[in-house]
Amino acid sequence: MRALRCSAAPRIWTTCAPNLSSPGRVRPPVTKDKILDARSDDDQFDLTLRPRFLAEYVGQVQVRENLGILLEAARRRDEPVEHVLLCGPPGLGKTTLAHIIANELGVAIKVSSGPAIDHQGALGSILLNLTTRDVFFIDEIHRLNTVVEESLYPALEDFRFDAVLGKGVGASAATLPLPHFTCVGATTRQGLLSGPLRDRFGAVYRLDFYTKPELEHIVGRSARILEIEIQADAISEIARRARGTPRIANRLLRRVRDYAQVRGDGRATMDTTRHALALLEIDEIGLEPLDRRLLETVVLKFKGGPVGLDTLATSLSEEPETIEDVHEPYLIQVGFLARTARGRVVTELGYRHIGVSPPQPESQQTRLL
Repeated sequence: MRALRCSAAPRIWTTCAPNLSSPGRVRPPVTKDKILDARSDDDQFDLTLRPRFLAEYVGQVQVRENLGILLEAARRRDEPVEHVLLCGPPGLGKTTLAHIIANELGVAIKVSSGPAIDHQGALGSILLNLTTRDVFFIDEIHRLNTVVEESLYPALEDFRFDAVLGKGVGASAATLPLPHFTCVGATTRQGLLSGPLRDRFGAVYRLDFYTKPELEHIVGRSARILEIEIQADAISEIARRARGTPRIANRLLRRVRDYAQVRGDGRATMDTTRHALALLEIDEIGLEPLDRRLLETVVLKFKGGPVGLDTLATSLSEEPETIEDVHEPYLIQVGFLARTARGRVVTELGYRHIGVSPPQPESQQTRLL
């Protein structure tokens, strides 16, 4: 294989990109399904409610402080920010922080996701359309396939894209220079990231569930932006049932607003809020029907556990990833579920929450018999 170095990346890429596709197929430089414009992809409400700068961001105090130092240091040195990896359960603000990084630096952000970047050509199309100091946000980065991930390594470390042009004996390697950009990766499952990929991020931050006062602040701010007339105790009630997650808090606020406008006088009172959340089957601490069904299944079908993830998912007719990423983190956080080496186990608190008496521990004499 002979090596070829391309000095004018955009021009060379225009002629070489088709060779990275399957025979007979020509891929355009950028396609809408591979790179997502935040303004068209995000829900309008989320765009309205999303804080744009660190000063507006509520919660995640340690992450916010460390990120602020990282950004200010890069500004003072007049250099691009190191690559950033954001980890944590869904809805805690990873995407918001990626946009904040771009806004704080005054640069553009290109948004895509692991499943969307499904081949080397798609990755190259995005990378070669970046400009210096742009932010490239990859959501669900743990879902990149192996070929794409390995193509990303030199881009992150040496700011180059290595492409193989042609097939068979006529194939050649091309090294395409890239501008110095900042990659922000987001993942709900840090353990699925390979070591080489994780090590190429200079800053790794983990986001945790929010406190009730932080969520009250977020709900109050969102209510003001959306011009919702809401009582203080209603704000507190929404925050209490939001599972420590801003995305859920804002979703519940919008549903309460809908209920108040249709079934009430438009004001979100405490009674209106409780009726709206009861209709949604959101209980006093934020558990949804599937959360309760999960606990009941482990208790009633599997005697409280332990039960394996795949078996539990089959019993609930859900994907294992949905249970592991969406439902388990909060159930573990509130102490209703425990993960052990043998499987999932419902705790005494979990038993009591679903109205079932926890099993009594066996006495030593009973065990001997």
